[in-house]
Amino acid sequence: MPALNEPDHTISFNESITCYEICKNDFAYNLLCVAHNKHLSLLVLGMPEETGEFGYNQLQAVAISDVDDRCVQALAFSPDTTLNFTPNNVEICAAIESNLKIYRTDLSQHNSVQVLNGHSDYINDVSWVCEGEFLASVSDDFTCKFWNLKGNAENVITFCLSSAGMSIKSHMEDPNKVLVAEKRGVIHLYNIRTKQTIVSVESPKFPLMSADWAPNNRLFVTALAGGDIVTWDLSRPITAIDVKQVHEDGGRVVRFAPGSSDLVVASIGRPDLTLKVFAAKSLVPLVEASLKTYAGLAWHQRLPYITAASDRKLHFWKVQIK
Repeated sequence: MPALNEPDHTISFNESITCYEICKNDFAYNLLCVAHNKHLSLLVLGMPEETGEFGYNQLQAVAISDVDDRCVQALAFSPDTTLNFTPNNVEICAAIESNLKIYRTDLSQHNSVQVLNGHSDYINDVSWVCEGEFLASVSDDFTCKFWNLKGNAENVITFCLSSAGMSIKSHMEDPNKVLVAEKRGVIHLYNIRTKQTIVSVESPKFPLMSADWAPNNRLFVTALAGGDIVTWDLSRPITAIDVKQVHEDGGRVVRFAPGSSDLVVASIGRPDLTLKVFAAKSLVPLVEASLKTYAGLAWHQRLPYITAASDRKLHFWKVQIK
């Protein structure tokens, strides 16, 4: 058995983590949202490469639910989120069962909540698309929905799927397109403006639990299906360019590293809830670590850190990537 990597940094909380997200925006890239059973914690990170030491400050706690068994399944920061201007603007969507809640705050006096109803089953993923014009969500109800939050906050587009929607992704280089991944192993690239499918790829295995779109190259997509990490080049979509067996008993989530010239992916799966980070074409993990529970996976947007939640702790591993 290979030696496991201990985390470089850890944040400990008083309650278990159910979900979390690190902001990808340039003006708030050290902003972190952690979901617990009853509230969201907004924190700002201090990274050693920038401040000389690792640390964090809690900015605000936001109540989310009075119901004990309703947990946050997914989080997404709006592109309008910023900490660089006065007043601050933090806008984050939380998927809670079949509902979406959008929380807005200036981290001072002004706070609001907007609720979107329309899905009939659990929401698995949520993303701001078309440069923030729409909020998109995928669900176990076999639909992908797009919401216009202006005015009456309407569901303006619905794509019907053939199985549960597991992942929804957008790309800065192609803002009018979205990547939608289905549990049965199919990934679609949709044009939101024309409401048409551009290309579809299919995993050799299922269930597909997670998919991602490479931030530095819009031609590459990856999925975690049946324990394999499957990667496609959309310019040659007929067959996958790489299939790597990573998690023998199935996987939970996969994420491309941002800012890397190589295709580097991180994933979490079984047995024993293991985090693994691989470079493309390599079978030797850059990082391998054991977790107690699963509550998400995220890269830092500017620095080479992969993070994972485990019970009441959020761990950070520095990854040696190009």
